[in-house]
Amino acid sequence: MIKKKLSIEGMSCQHCVMHVANALKELKGVVGVDVNLKGQYSVIELSKDIDETTLNQAIEDAGYDLISVEVI
Repeated sequence: MIKKKLSIEGMSCQHCVMHVANALKELKGVVGVDVNLKGQYSVIELSKDIDETTLNQAIEDAGYDLISVEVI
């Protein structure tokens, strides 16, 4: 299992959290999503690696900005 921490800008409420979580859950290979509003990040669990470009596109399509991706 691969875990990545995504730093995300632009989330301001629980609706934002749900929007980001749903966008990430739609990606093939994502098996777990935890979004932290206060910390402005998400930790995702992956069954297979997903590149940063794909993650960035999903976050941008949801209306937010992906700042960084870190494998944890």
